[in-house]
Amino acid sequence: MVSQRAWARMLGPLWRRMRLMISRGVLQMADDGQQMQSVQVTLLGESPAWAERFQNYGFTSVPHAGAEAVVAAVGGARAHLAVIAIDDRRYRMSSLKDGEVAIHDDEGLSVHLTREGIVINGAGKPLAFVDCPKVSMDGDLEVAGEVRDHTSTMQVMRDIYNQHQHANGPKPDQLMAPAEAE
Repeated sequence: MVSQRAWARMLGPLWRRMRLMISRGVLQMADDGQQMQSVQVTLLGESPAWAERFQNYGFTSVPHAGAEAVVAAVGGARAHLAVIAIDDRRYRMSSLKDGEVAIHDDEGLSVHLTREGIVINGAGKPLAFVDCPKVSMDGDLEVAGEVRDHTSTMQVMRDIYNQHQHANGPKPDQLMAPAEAE
């Protein structure tokens, strides 16, 4: 019969490896210059260590130092760490409704898929469509500011139309509505 001490001696290393498999950590820095992002994390009570950071396909980010991480020690070996999730409670969007989704950053920029529609918050910064040869929509376009192309604005076009006349004929009897009337 095996004694309790013998069982503890046999199972001790296995128990320690199992306990070390999943840990919480704090992000120290990130290196995004590789094919798989590397992050330096400090696990509870340990020195900083480098780990591969797995991200969901199609989404990528570089979190700030101080973000919190869930770290897996592959096979229970602290020499092979993999970060499986990073979140930062300092910047997280909150109060979303069930089923809503959002991507966001630390400066307030976000794309929020709400129950009422999609809300893009530029946080006072420009929104650019790059390498986009055509924009299509099947509904109305409402703009609070000017509509501008590479030469002028819609208001300039209205002013020119409203003032034109052919030869000695009359000015248009139906004017384009001025910006204030819209």
